[in-house]
Amino acid sequence: MPEKTNNTAIGFSLLMVVVFWGGNNAGTKWLLGSWPPVFTGSVRFVCAGFILLAVLRFTSLLGTFEKLTPELQRQLWLRGGLSLAAYTIIFNWALRLTPASHVALYLGASPVWALLAEERPRRTWVSVRRYGTALIAVAGVLVLFWPALMAGKQTNAVGELCALGASFLWALYSRQSRWLSARVNGLEVAAQSMWMAGVMLVPIGLYEIAIHGLAVTPKRAGVMAFCVIFGGVIPYAFWNNALRHWRASRVLLFNNLIPITTCVWVHFTLGENITPTFYLAMALIILGVVMEQIDLA
Repeated sequence: MPEKTNNTAIGFSLLMVVVFWGGNNAGTKWLLGSWPPVFTGSVRFVCAGFILLAVLRFTSLLGTFEKLTPELQRQLWLRGGLSLAAYTIIFNWALRLTPASHVALYLGASPVWALLAEERPRRTWVSVRRYGTALIAVAGVLVLFWPALMAGKQTNAVGELCALGASFLWALYSRQSRWLSARVNGLEVAAQSMWMAGVMLVPIGLYEIAIHGLAVTPKRAGVMAFCVIFGGVIPYAFWNNALRHWRASRVLLFNNLIPITTCVWVHFTLGENITPTFYLAMALIILGVVMEQIDLA
C-alpha cells in the first residue's frame, strides 16, 4: 500500500511538471523575442539552482541536505551541469527559431531515445517490438520536420534540428540525473545541476549581452521570475525526485503531455497557431512511446 501511494504521488507531481513546463515554454519563447537565448537560460538556472539549494540547506521542507565528496562534486559538474548546459543552449535556440509547440513535441520523443540507450538490439520479440515502435516515433519526428525542409526556409530547418537535438540531450540529462540520484538526494542533484549549468553559461551569456544588449522591463522580469520558480525550482525538484524512484524511460513518458500543455499556453498567451502536420506527428510519437512502455514499466 505505501508503494502504491508513493507512485500515485509521483505521478501527480509529474502531471504538475508538464503543466508548469508548458507555461515555462511559453514564457521563455516570449522572453527570447528580446533577450539572448544563452543569457536567458543562464539567469534562469543560476537563480533556480541557488534558491532550491538554499531551501535544502537551511530548511527541512524538501529533505536532508547532504555534504558532497569531491568525487561527487566532480560528477555533478560533468554529468549534471554539463549535460543540462548543453541542453539549455540547444533548447533555447530551438524556441527562438521554431514554434514552441514543435519544440515540445520533439521533446516528446525523448522516452524513445532513453529506452534505446537502456537496451541494445537483441534477437527477441521484445527487442523487435521496441525498435519497431521507436521507428513509429521517429516517423512522427520526420513528419514534423519535413515541411521545414520542403519550404526551403533555413531558419525553420535549423530550428527543427535544434529541437531534435534538444530531445536527445534531454534524454541524456535525465539518464545522468538518474545515475546521480542513486548517489545523492534527487532534489540536491536538481539544485546542483541547475546552478552549475547556469555558471557554465555565464561567459556566453555575457558575450551575448555585450553584442546585442539587454532591455529589462518589469514585465520581462516578472516572466523570468515565473520561469525561475515554476519552470525551474518546482518542476526540476519533482522531476529529479521521480527519477530517484522510477527509471528514466518511465519518467520521460510524461514528456508526451508537454506538447499539449505548451499548445494551450502559447495559444492563449502568444496567439501561436498550430501547423497542420503537428497533430499527425503528435499521434505517431505518442503511439510509439506508449507502445514502448507496454509491459515495460
